[in-house]
Amino acid sequence: MTEPVLSVRNLNIDYVGAEGEFHAVKNVSFDIAPGEFFGLAGESGCGKSTIAFAISRLHRPPALIRTGSQIMVGGRDVMELDDAELRRFRWREVAMVFQSAMNSLNPVLTIEAQFHDVLKAHGRITRAEARERAAELLKLVDIAPERLDSYPHQCSGGMRQRIVIAICLALNPKLLIMDEPTTALDVVVQREILQRIDVLRKKLGFSVLFITHDLGLMVQVSDRIGIMLEGELVELNDAQTIYRQPQHAYTKRLWASMPKLHGEQTRVEAMP
Repeated sequence: MTEPVLSVRNLNIDYVGAEGEFHAVKNVSFDIAPGEFFGLAGESGCGKSTIAFAISRLHRPPALIRTGSQIMVGGRDVMELDDAELRRFRWREVAMVFQSAMNSLNPVLTIEAQFHDVLKAHGRITRAEARERAAELLKLVDIAPERLDSYPHQCSGGMRQRIVIAICLALNPKLLIMDEPTTALDVVVQREILQRIDVLRKKLGFSVLFITHDLGLMVQVSDRIGIMLEGELVELNDAQTIYRQPQHAYTKRLWASMPKLHGEQTRVEAMP
């Protein structure tokens, strides 16, 4: 078998405070294969983003990754990396599109300057070389290179989202983590962005961890889907099986909570 790009084993994460410990992620294990589009779905607060932050070692106190948790990327244990190794690891091995990504651009810097900051921080490159590389990346996400001289407020929400994705691809990562990347965008732009990501994934060969609470959107683009409930991975299967034959009661409730376009509308009771 091909070695997975990401292998998570027995991941346990707590938030430790004066009032005690909150178990945010409970013994979660899964793999992502090379080139795979892997979805992680569940309601707000179920632990999806906590897992994403753990993969890149971005947690700060009071978050605590428990001993025995293992996160392997490209055959290396992320938990064993020191600060210098983590700096090289982030962006090159794993890049992350955060929630509300279109608001994460620096409002007082041009798009070119923000590309240059990333490229310069991770290698020796001249300003002219950085601009050329940035222009190539913008073309990948269907944005004219002339936009390099624009400021974020001069771009639409969908354009800013695609610019952030282009920046994340600057160093050719093996895994792209997308934490609810289409939040606050209309459904047409959502589809355009996800279709563009799928084209780039097949062209460049990276894997995707796509996190959202929108199961209907996820099943259209994912190869496999994991369902999170209260910190646990309660179901994991290929996307079509999750759609047509969900096994867990919570997965069935997620589908039932989606409004129907036709037929009788029924009230769905929440799980205890």
